[in-house]
This record gives sequence, C-alpha cells and structure tokens, in this order.
Amino acid sequence: MTVAQFETVSLYLGVGGLIAYMIFVMFRLARESGAGRMGTLVIFLSLGLGIMGFAAKSVIQLLIDV
Repeated sequence: MTVAQFETVSLYLGVGGLIAYMIFVMFRLARESGAGRMGTLVIFLSLGLGIMGFAAKSVIQLLIDV
C-alpha cells in the first residue's frame, strides 16, 4: 500500500467516523431539546448540509476525473 492510498483510505474512514458521530450528536440534540418532528427535520437539514457538501465533492471529482 502506497502512502497516497493509505492517506485516501484514512481520509474516508476518519471523515466517515466523524460524520457518523455528527449524526449521533444531531439525534441526541433533537431528542434532548424536545424539538418535535419539524425541529428535528430542521436540525438534520441545516447541520446535514456539511455532509452533503463532502459527498458532492467526491462525486464531482469522479465526474471530472480529477
């Protein structure tokens, strides 16, 4: 395994773990604050945009072959 391959795998595993933790934190925040359905939706939509941006970046890189 080359250094570049290790860095790529580490990036996706590390960021994937952080994303999973962020989803857990968003769920706890919604539950403990008593946000209700609409509040929970707003929490997940607003804080989930960062996750969408990371995924979109990966897809765009695949599409333009960078």
